[in-house]
Amino acid sequence: MNNVTLEELKTIPTLQTVPDDQLQWFLDAGDTIEIQEGERIFEKGDPLDRTFVILEGRIRICAMQGGKMREILVIKEQTVTGYLPFSRAVSTFGYAECVKKARVLRVYKNKIIEAIKLHYELTEALVHSMTSRIRDFTSQQQQIEKMFALGKLSAGLAHELNNPASAIARGASSLQGKIKQMPVMFKQTAGLNIAPEKIDSINELLISKTHQTKPVLSMMDRAAKEDELADWLADHDIRDFDIAENFTEFGFTPADLDHMNSCTPSPQLNVVIAWMNNYLLAEKMVSDIKESSHRISELVNSVKTFTHMDRDTDKQSLDIHAGIRNTLTMLNYKIKKGNIQVIENFDLSLPQVRALAGELNQVWTNIIDNAIDAMEENGSGILEIRTQQEGQFVCVYIKDNGPGIPQEVQSQVFDPFFTTKDMGKGTGLGLDVATRIIRQHNGTVKLTSQPGNTEFTVCFPMNDN
Repeated sequence: MNNVTLEELKTIPTLQTVPDDQLQWFLDAGDTIEIQEGERIFEKGDPLDRTFVILEGRIRICAMQGGKMREILVIKEQTVTGYLPFSRAVSTFGYAECVKKARVLRVYKNKIIEAIKLHYELTEALVHSMTSRIRDFTSQQQQIEKMFALGKLSAGLAHELNNPASAIARGASSLQGKIKQMPVMFKQTAGLNIAPEKIDSINELLISKTHQTKPVLSMMDRAAKEDELADWLADHDIRDFDIAENFTEFGFTPADLDHMNSCTPSPQLNVVIAWMNNYLLAEKMVSDIKESSHRISELVNSVKTFTHMDRDTDKQSLDIHAGIRNTLTMLNYKIKKGNIQVIENFDLSLPQVRALAGELNQVWTNIIDNAIDAMEENGSGILEIRTQQEGQFVCVYIKDNGPGIPQEVQSQVFDPFFTTKDMGKGTGLGLDVATRIIRQHNGTVKLTSQPGNTEFTVCFPMNDN
């Protein structure tokens, strides 16, 4: 095995500005090792107590992400890695495996600490390598956090869109069936000998029932009214009890049916009732299709506003309530699934703030999503969002009645990679991203928490200058 030479160290980009005498010291402080393909260099949780300079070969770092072991990065030759000066990490977060036979200079931590006292340029070069590593790793993890959040939103949005889309498909299919019945019903009703004034009277009743607001009934009241109509229909030799359910929904009473009976020549009441029932069902299906289509349109508009697709990237004057409501729409599936009641105490007279709407929505998403997750273990919860003006600031308070955040870790919740969630449920960057955005807008974020009462307070200046 060829030992690492001074000339080889001088070709490493990180070390090119280090004087030769310091590089020689660094070389003498370490030893050359050869790592075979497939060999593990360290395991998850091992002490982070040595620096590696990769002269030849390739090393793969793997760690847990989203509940699965994934490749985080590949360290190529001409790279300095492992323990670096002033690093606060004490153990490895994953394992390292050689994927191409490697020749490496290994220097232990105690020698690196000694270098801090003796060799400024060497220490400076190693620290610069560490900051570059942190920047690259943080950028990568932030991208993972965004994709993680996007995945959760996409799943909820797919579910929200699926419900109205399925309702439209069912309604259209049922409506087509009712339309197919119309020729037979036309033949039956065309043969009835009903006076014009009686026809007008039946039409007026039908129009009044379809144009009025449908009655809101409890299950007990609805069942009682359906039984009344079913009994009336049975007394008149009409055995289709689905008609009773449909007529009840539109507010028909036995008195209305008596009026229809008086307008219809005996014994042809069943023909008129069947025709009216078909008409009412078609009306209901059209209404359901219209409502479902409107719901899809609302969701699409919410996505467009949430992502701020139709605006430029400069700060705009905006109403913070619009962003919060759009965020609640995007998270509606999780809110319903978690049996969570949302209370909005909004001061709608608040002035607008200058902000980047798309980024501000990330703040609301991360905080509200965390609150929903926190209340999950209770099986239900109350999410209260309050807004008010405090001096020259617009403040948003987001409170949940979950189990709370332990006092000893409250100071860490805004730190990158810190999370109280179970493995696979978070990356620990959501609140870090939110904090960065809030600072970008010259705002502040605070946390108070105890069991049953966790509140985040986000404040933005009305004048961002």
